[in-house]
Amino acid sequence: MIEITDLKKVYAGRTVVDIEQLIIHAGETIGVVGNNGAGKTTLFRMLLDLIRPDSGIILSKGHAVSGNEQWKNYTASYLDEGFLIDYLTPEEYFVFIGTLQQMNAGEVMQYLQQYEEFFNGEIIDRGKYIRDFSKGNQNKVGIAAALMQNPELLVLDEPFANLDPTTQIRLKAHLKRLRSAQTITTLISSHDLNHVTDVCSRIILFEKGKVIKDLQTNENTLAELEAYFSG
Repeated sequence: MIEITDLKKVYAGRTVVDIEQLIIHAGETIGVVGNNGAGKTTLFRMLLDLIRPDSGIILSKGHAVSGNEQWKNYTASYLDEGFLIDYLTPEEYFVFIGTLQQMNAGEVMQYLQQYEEFFNGEIIDRGKYIRDFSKGNQNKVGIAAALMQNPELLVLDEPFANLDPTTQIRLKAHLKRLRSAQTITTLISSHDLNHVTDVCSRIILFEKGKVIKDLQTNENTLAELEAYFSG
């Protein structure tokens, strides 16, 4: 699905991403973990062609993401509130995203019914613009909109951040259902080791832009990661 080779990004003389090779197979749910500045978000932004690497290549289904539009047809993402159109209401934003998928307003509202618990009565029919919502509720809007695109590749940067515990649990359950119901490749970055080890089948640990560990998740993974970070 994704093949990364000799990827490097440097800012102000500091290397923030330096990956010799990384392969992500179709259907994997990957947790990307690391301390602040490890290069997680920079990697995601290069994967989405929002920034260009200084060297190396990222292939998605065998095609370079740089200078190629094909990957956009099957990729969805939510990295931060900058992905939203914040002067719209959530309903307006969802309808806009739906039209890109040839959905009418009625079909969009029907689709959103599955997120009733996830939204917890805080998103729809609130009479507010997206910019006036909390960061956590903006996350809910962005995640639901990304999933509306029925992607083969889903990229989420800190999706659990700013969510209350109940919503975190609901999001984890939904991501697990997606994994079992369809072939979707998911990349999730998070500072919460419990969440990623619970949801993800594989964990990639970054430190100073490099892959330090690449682990298949098992009953010992959380303890191994905790031992690394506590050291």
